[in-house]
Amino acid sequence: MTKLVANSDVKIDKAVRMYVSKVEKEADLSLVDKDITYKKFLSNRMLIVHSIRRGLPYEIYDLIKERTPFNEEDWAQFLGVSLRTLQRNKSKKDFVFDPIPTEKILELAEVTALGKEVFDTKEQFYLWLNTPNFALGNLKPFELLKDSYGKEMVMNELNKIQYGIFV
Repeated sequence: MTKLVANSDVKIDKAVRMYVSKVEKEADLSLVDKDITYKKFLSNRMLIVHSIRRGLPYEIYDLIKERTPFNEEDWAQFLGVSLRTLQRNKSKKDFVFDPIPTEKILELAEVTALGKEVFDTKEQFYLWLNTPNFALGNLKPFELLKDSYGKEMVMNELNKIQYGIFV
């Protein structure tokens, strides 16, 4: 693991810990241990539900964006906003996304996390996302990430690849 990736992991883990402590306090919950990581965060469904309801701060979105193979134009398209709006949100102090964009951000974070497990590099994962896939009706997986049902189809295909099921 390179030093840059390790620093990125530390940074997102720290931001997630701070965010989760706020979510727990607001919802009067005790969902997770104090050493939660980004990876554990994405696998805790109840925490994800509460996070969607609270909204995701731009800071965490920005850290997630760095971990994905998607550019800013892709993100604007996924979130259903203009690129200009997305950039304007960045300049707002303490900006928090509404629940629907938060849910989309977390869905794409899940896809990316699984894609990185399945493929060796972000580049290979991005190539797979942009190649028509027979199992997905000859659509590019990237095209299916615009809605929740498509995201689930992509996740299912990634799981099949991970376990060597090529049917």
